[in-house]
Amino acid sequence: MKRTNPLISIIVPVYNKEAYLRECVDSILGQTYRRIEVILVDDESTDGSGAICDAYVQADARVQVIHQRNGGPTAACAAGMAAASGGYYMFVDSDDYLEPETLVEMAERLAGVPGEIVCCDHLVEKQRGTEQVRNGVTPGIYEGERLREQIKARLIGEERKVIPLSRCMKLCEKSLFAGNEVYYDYSLRFGDDTNLMYPALLESSRVVIMKDAFYYHYRYVEGSLVHGYDEGLFAGVERLMAAVKRTAEEKKAPDAAGAAAREYCYMLLYVIKNELRAPGKDYRKRIQTIFGEKKIRTMLQNTPVAVTERSNQLLYMGMMYPGGVLLRVLRLILRIYDRK
Repeated sequence: MKRTNPLISIIVPVYNKEAYLRECVDSILGQTYRRIEVILVDDESTDGSGAICDAYVQADARVQVIHQRNGGPTAACAAGMAAASGGYYMFVDSDDYLEPETLVEMAERLAGVPGEIVCCDHLVEKQRGTEQVRNGVTPGIYEGERLREQIKARLIGEERKVIPLSRCMKLCEKSLFAGNEVYYDYSLRFGDDTNLMYPALLESSRVVIMKDAFYYHYRYVEGSLVHGYDEGLFAGVERLMAAVKRTAEEKKAPDAAGAAAREYCYMLLYVIKNELRAPGKDYRKRIQTIFGEKKIRTMLQNTPVAVTERSNQLLYMGMMYPGGVLLRVLRLILRIYDRK
């Protein structure tokens, strides 16, 4: 393997993460890999995050900050990339943090070729404990037909992702993002990572899946919007899937139409779960309206998908048969789960 020691641009989109931001940035500046620049993109935070960013600029010459009007996470990442000088990008969310050897270990797997991505595993940090999460494909180097068949053909349209479509946990050669702005929907809040990374992964020429590389700490914030109700989620899924379908077709992804249709069905699991959390008694009416829509019913009936997780099996049944009794049972189960 060609040894390479590139400048790595670490891009941190920041929005109201005052409680966690210092731990995040300190973990980046404490990397044993020294050829880094850190770009903090303050997306018009309303807490003390912007001032924390400014303090790091004064304390360390490797840090720069961009203060911009609130445009969402994809716009923040795009601004960071536009300001970056490095040949490789790594995105770190501002409430997450890295092990000190993260970049050394990932950079050692680089071959110095355009279009390469190195993927590590991650740890989900919950108040009740830490969970290890591996990539869903065998560790190794993927190139050529192996890359196309085992990764690109499976990026969407499967219940468990072969590679999480998160922008994080990846070291990416910068040319992967060139020109992809045409696929970005900056209004997305749900699925914004997919919107950013799916086009890049389809352009990849070499993907390295590391083994037992639990370097990235993803902070699962209890009581966040994960367990809340988002009235606009269904509309967001519609916009996300429009962007994904266009990307798959124009970049000639394997089985583009079929994969996009299956992904849509899996995304609808998030929709019904969200609607089951809706306040008040109108949740059943909303679910029956969404899943009674002709386009949705046709999609579900004509797109066979494998649903193996037990919780997803129940939700899928609710999508296929959105009757009153079943929905009440599902809502009760979800409320019990959310209280844990």
